[in-house]
Amino acid sequence: MDRPIVGTKSMIVSPHYLASMAGNSILEKGGNAFDAAVAVAACLGVVYPAMTGPGGDSFWLTYSPKEGKVNAYNGAGRSGSKVTRELYEGEESIPFRGIRAAITVPGQVDAWDAIISKYGKLTLKEALQPAIDYALNGFPYTRDQYVNTKKNLDVLSKIPITKDTYTPNGQVPRVGSRFVQENLGKSLQLIAEQGRDVFYKGELGDRIINYIQENGGYLVKEDFEKHKGFWTEPISTTYRGYDMYQFGPPTQGLASLMTLNILENFDFSKIEHGSFEYYHLLVEALKLSFEERNAELTDPEFHKIPLDRILSKEYARQKAEQIRSKASSLDSAFMGADTAYAAVVDEEGNAVSFILSIYHEYGSGIVAGDTGILMQNRGSFFSLDPNHVNTLEPNKFTFTTIIPAMACKDGKPYILYGTQGGEGQPQTQTAMITRMLEYGMDPQEAVSQPRWLWGRTWGVARLDLKIESRCCPNTIQALRDAGHDVNVVKDYDDFMGHASAIKVDDDGFLQGGVDPRSDGAAIGR
Repeated sequence: MDRPIVGTKSMIVSPHYLASMAGNSILEKGGNAFDAAVAVAACLGVVYPAMTGPGGDSFWLTYSPKEGKVNAYNGAGRSGSKVTRELYEGEESIPFRGIRAAITVPGQVDAWDAIISKYGKLTLKEALQPAIDYALNGFPYTRDQYVNTKKNLDVLSKIPITKDTYTPNGQVPRVGSRFVQENLGKSLQLIAEQGRDVFYKGELGDRIINYIQENGGYLVKEDFEKHKGFWTEPISTTYRGYDMYQFGPPTQGLASLMTLNILENFDFSKIEHGSFEYYHLLVEALKLSFEERNAELTDPEFHKIPLDRILSKEYARQKAEQIRSKASSLDSAFMGADTAYAAVVDEEGNAVSFILSIYHEYGSGIVAGDTGILMQNRGSFFSLDPNHVNTLEPNKFTFTTIIPAMACKDGKPYILYGTQGGEGQPQTQTAMITRMLEYGMDPQEAVSQPRWLWGRTWGVARLDLKIESRCCPNTIQALRDAGHDVNVVKDYDDFMGHASAIKVDDDGFLQGGVDPRSDGAAIGR
């Protein structure tokens, strides 16, 4: 896969071909990009369950020609009103798995409703129908789902209801077999028939809360009843004359923008793509941005985040001067492949760049009883250190890794892009956008080129630079000589995450690229 799919009217990219097909079917029925995006999101929760679902969160960047601006919707949930650090007294950190990790309200169902209500042509019921069909009637089990289920078998086997959901008959389903999620399908039917309130204020929410309470969890009914996502302004900067948009705090979008501000101080016409200079520069710029992010990022209602400084061009120039020919010794957070990114552009010029997550693969590992809904563990990222900027407190957003991105040209969407990968998201985003804007690559080439990730893996102390073996051996050796702890991994390593992008080219055609590591598809019309 080395050439983009091109459409003349519309384009959909997602990490699972069935979700892309579902979105396209909505466009063919007269829906717009927003209707299709909700259909894609709901379907990914069924066919891509290790990464997303109605028990998780989402963030959305939207563009409507009628508004003529990029808008943003926060579809994340806060920690529960009864969730305090004292509940974890004597522990070093919040557990990553189990009922005590499910401490934030899922925001995704609310977001589906909000996007449809503000911009859609169809109803929520119509947008959810493909997902309901896949859940009730089944779909072909993919290689990616097999790999993720096998890898997380220990987590999935600990809770009977979770085990029965994802390993029917006690085994990982074979690739190509029919995978049915009847309970999830019935829950999606309830949402389709009764709307978002059945999840937050009605029968479905009650069943989720009852299960959580009966099994020692901390969320209460009031947390669900009070939940409401909100529209907000995205954060932005400029890069080589393009307007670059990211979601603001509590997401790490500020790190991606700061990195671009730093890189703008360098002349890429003198830097060969794939060379030591290219990789070293991007890694070092990202490290500097991560240092700023780690010191400041949390819920902005609990801590004043100095965005003016972080996104300042002059501050970026000062940071750029700190980059040397040797690797710096900055620290990182932990990485994970925890997300589903997708994007849609329609023939009216509507555009949606959105990202969905349950945090770790298979989230908390807790399916909420007979609802079939897997609960996220996003709240496990809170710190138990009372002096930490992201310390756990009730009714608070945690530092969030998931970030959709959009670049605009002359005030209109030009490139929509994003990826899986926790800590890796700003890194892969930076690789993708520099490849497209600095080196003229199309979306598919930018996604398919060799990738790298710097940082720690979950549960591993080594702070290394993972780089795919198809990178130039001379480049790899030069990185080692410069002091990078290089860990060469396999070609098209799944750890690099599943990225995708849409570009509106200068002739108005829509180019789509999806990750060859994924089960995804770009579908153009």
